[in-house]
Amino acid sequence: MEITTIPQEFELYWQRLDCGFPRVEPVFADCMREAWTVLTNAGMDAYIEYARYLGKMGRGAEPILIFLEEWPAVAKVWGESALSEVMVAIQRMSKSPNGKAIVPFLQSMPTAARRLHSQEQMRDYIALVLDFMERTTGSIHGIHQTFPSPGLPEFFRQIPVLLSQLSLSGLKEWVDYGVRFYNDHPERQIDYFSLRSADSRAVLQRERHGTLLVDNERRLDMFLRGLWRDEDLLIPYSNDELRQPIPYYDKLGIRLPDVYQDDKGISGIDRYRAALTHIVAHRRWTRAIIADNLSPFQRMAVEFIEDSRVEYLAMKEYPGMRRIFLALHPQPLEDACDVENESSVRHRLAMLSRAILDTDHPYKNTHIVDYARRFHEAMLVSDLSTQEVVDLAISFIVKTRLPSDHLPKTYFTDTVIDYRDDNRQMWKFIEEGDEEEAFDEERKIEPGEELKGLPPRHYPEWDYNSQSYRPDWVSVYESLHPRGNPADIDRLLEKHAALAKRLKKMLDLLKPQDKVRIRYQEEGSELDLDVALRSLIDYKGGSSPDLRINMSHKTSGRNIAVTVLLDLSESLNEKAAGSEQTILELSQEAVSLLAWAIEKLGDPFSISGFHSNTRHDVRFMHIKGFSEKWDDEVKGRLAAMEASYSTRMGAAMRHASHYLEKQQADKKLMLILTDGEPADIDSKDGRILIEDARQAVKELDRQGIYAYCINLDPKADEYVKDIFGKQYTIIDKVADLPAKLPQLFISLTK
Repeated sequence: MEITTIPQEFELYWQRLDCGFPRVEPVFADCMREAWTVLTNAGMDAYIEYARYLGKMGRGAEPILIFLEEWPAVAKVWGESALSEVMVAIQRMSKSPNGKAIVPFLQSMPTAARRLHSQEQMRDYIALVLDFMERTTGSIHGIHQTFPSPGLPEFFRQIPVLLSQLSLSGLKEWVDYGVRFYNDHPERQIDYFSLRSADSRAVLQRERHGTLLVDNERRLDMFLRGLWRDEDLLIPYSNDELRQPIPYYDKLGIRLPDVYQDDKGISGIDRYRAALTHIVAHRRWTRAIIADNLSPFQRMAVEFIEDSRVEYLAMKEYPGMRRIFLALHPQPLEDACDVENESSVRHRLAMLSRAILDTDHPYKNTHIVDYARRFHEAMLVSDLSTQEVVDLAISFIVKTRLPSDHLPKTYFTDTVIDYRDDNRQMWKFIEEGDEEEAFDEERKIEPGEELKGLPPRHYPEWDYNSQSYRPDWVSVYESLHPRGNPADIDRLLEKHAALAKRLKKMLDLLKPQDKVRIRYQEEGSELDLDVALRSLIDYKGGSSPDLRINMSHKTSGRNIAVTVLLDLSESLNEKAAGSEQTILELSQEAVSLLAWAIEKLGDPFSISGFHSNTRHDVRFMHIKGFSEKWDDEVKGRLAAMEASYSTRMGAAMRHASHYLEKQQADKKLMLILTDGEPADIDSKDGRILIEDARQAVKELDRQGIYAYCINLDPKADEYVKDIFGKQYTIIDKVADLPAKLPQLFISLTK
């Protein structure tokens, strides 16, 4: 029998893998060589750790073999950071009756990665899979936690076919149909998700339409480079039937729909070319202008005419684009708008835009004809600048103003030009506001605010009315909290010295006692005699000795990472009932004691605060990072805490999870300290931010993060259960917070 040996450079990884399956050893070295070229050191550690988990899962050799062979190729596309999210899905399957679906899920990963390039799409795909599993597991005839999902393994086996023909949104619709109609019929569910039933193929055909961006990315990239000498990352987003997103571009790339259907005689690929041409024309010829002195109607007029100007210049350079633009640009009927009962501003501007691009337009309106002529005459003399477009647009709005323009009912028919971008890069704001156009503008730094120049991170927000996400809806700006006087925190700890003494006795019982020996160390706390003797024998025998003759120890038995997320909204400045102190001051004392307690336990932890000023400006302030010590620097930031603005909780939790999920810990706990319900000044519906926070808690659960709320609002019973289920505590007497918060943490983690 031939014995396969592991190369020396991979021997330590093989030992850590601790795999007893004979089929794994022959392929291990080749897998490691491929992984070594793709993954970082941390990525390699995670790769081995999760492979070991799959090998010990009790599902045979298949899961670990597939994972070792396929993950490096998947990591090239999704990035090694995606591994934790993939493993959360596998762990969820393992803990449910769906263990048999793990192998086909792993087998489907390379295809999914090739078709769904971005991490956003990867997350959407995994969310779709977990939702599918939850809706079909144990639901047959109302019996719960008994039967696995009949269709899930078949679904994974059909992924190559499905993703080659459907966009992610189309796949979601196809899955949703099968779950809704065959949830109580296991055999028919299997037929549907294995594409054997007639209606399965019919629904697939219904959803199979349009041109997928992922299939044409290379062609479109060559189009950009060859014709426009421009290049940028093309990032797909999923179209939502209830809220159609608009193409746009920012520092990260050009965002386009993941699928375009043929429309008005124009193919999907030409619709992509129209959108890209429009965006590149803006990048080449548009110069950002100040928006603050313009009314909303004037800005709308500037955008319509500037859009037409850059397309006019693009058609001048590439006449072949004229056919595409004119076919896709709507042609509003001149007398269709009831100008007595409807606002006709969009209607007039859409007609002017059409008249600028189409010299054979049918319009007789004096103003439309006159301003289209003025535009063309100006372009013949010299190309108009963006600022000159502003003057023309303002003049048009003034000249054509009607009493009905301010009516709430606006005429929209044939006024939406869907290949045009949202013009966010066209405007500069001196004073930031709630305007849609300000979404991606750099935020003005306020006095004392130590922003490090990081761009905003955009997060979706859940709309419970449509049961869908609003993509890239919220902008989160993160900063390092300004520093105050650390002695203030030391005085607070001295004030609670008696409480700290009682807590210390409890903490001593919680400290991990088990010691684990770590062998084969070049440097360590003591000599490993077995290895040292073997190395001495090798040396005496003329062989190269192993220099890893030391060993060290680590404490085992407690592996918890904690994030403390503080609501720093304006309401914290109010006096606590029955106390001379504000809620903010009491929260400061409580968090100081909590941080001291966690530091004593040795758990990695972070502290952050948040508040919001509309969805465009959610502020996330780092007070202590996981890698920082509990020292004067951190105490100084905690001492400088201030409260203002509102509470957009869902976005803050999503951003905090971005850091917590990366911690290598068995348990991950997020403690949210708040004094009220989620709310913001731009949200008129009181339920929408509550429902979004509830959805964020579900997302954290899928990531393996346990979210727990400590609420200081006596009326919290009305909403906190909706958000956190049973994972909350209401502290009616806020003055007791410094004593109760550390004790609550101890009870949660003991």
